[in-house]
Amino acid sequence: MCDRCVIDRVKSRMMSRRDLFRGMGTGAAAVAAVTAGGIAARPAFAQDAAAVGEVTDLTHELHEDFPTYFGEQQFFVENRFNFAEHGFNLHVLTVNEHTGTHVDAPLHFSADGQSVAEIPVRDLVVPLAIVDIRAKAAEDPDAQVTPDDLRAWISEHGPLPERACVAMLSGWDKHVNDAKFRNVDGDGRMRFPGFHVEAAQMLMEEADVVGIAVDTLSLDYGRSEDFATHYAWLPTNRWGLECIANLEALPARGATLVVGAPKHRAGTGGPARVFALA
Repeated sequence: MCDRCVIDRVKSRMMSRRDLFRGMGTGAAAVAAVTAGGIAARPAFAQDAAAVGEVTDLTHELHEDFPTYFGEQQFFVENRFNFAEHGFNLHVLTVNEHTGTHVDAPLHFSADGQSVAEIPVRDLVVPLAIVDIRAKAAEDPDAQVTPDDLRAWISEHGPLPERACVAMLSGWDKHVNDAKFRNVDGDGRMRFPGFHVEAAQMLMEEADVVGIAVDTLSLDYGRSEDFATHYAWLPTNRWGLECIANLEALPARGATLVVGAPKHRAGTGGPARVFALA
């Protein structure tokens, strides 16, 4: 379909909607009548808002200069239509799946693991357990979540919730707008925290955990050369989250994580809107 055809069709639909609302005239009375007839005036979710509690956004805003693991631009925006000229706005996006706050699907580091489209929905709305390693990360950029950190969390907060996501809070998200987020040293190696492979193995063997999350660029710490945590974790059809934000606003235990993962066929991951209810 030609661009002009698209423009004409969009404008036609916009005019049809305007005519519809003009013709309603007594819209307020109609709504009142429907409400009186027994149909709920508010969505069910709004009625239960008090039970939901606070909603915390764990997602960084994605933009063309967002830092990436390889140091190269991975998100591109092309404006194809603009409101002043065409009457509507439309962008064409080009994006590497592993850019910004994003999901690592099992397929990312396995031959036949679940694609991002195949991750069960029930595994994307899960209890959240936050392991705080900010103190040691402030002292050592190579800090990792270790089995000792997990044991300390369990000693203080009790057993990990069933089918949980365990998240690393290193405080690294606060560096997202400067060079320290990648933190490249004189030898060209990145230096930032991650999950030690032994911690990942403990979570697989001793707990019912479906995901792990980090506020850095990788599940593995920055200096890793073998991606041991990726290779241990993802092939078991568990997922990961990288570049999450604002974990410090949440309790160590008790929040529910919601991962708005993309659903493209054979995807190895993708940018996601991630938030928590607490």
